[in-house]
Amino acid sequence: MARTDRRPPRSGVEWEFDKVTFSREFSRNVVTKLLVERAEYGGWELDRVRITPDGTRRVVLRRKIIRAVRTA
Repeated sequence: MARTDRRPPRSGVEWEFDKVTFSREFSRNVVTKLLVERAEYGGWELDRVRITPDGTRRVVLRRKIIRAVRTA
């Protein structure tokens, strides 16, 4: 269902990307609820949505990668 990618850092911010595909059988409301759930509990935000001619939705989610800095 999903594949996670990492893009090189830009402007000092590093993002983690997750690609999700929903078939056309899922209604708009169901897709919205699933994405809201991922956003609330996983920290993801919507990067882009593409609806293909056959009705499938390709969604790209992103979240910041927070690096822990060791203190002395």
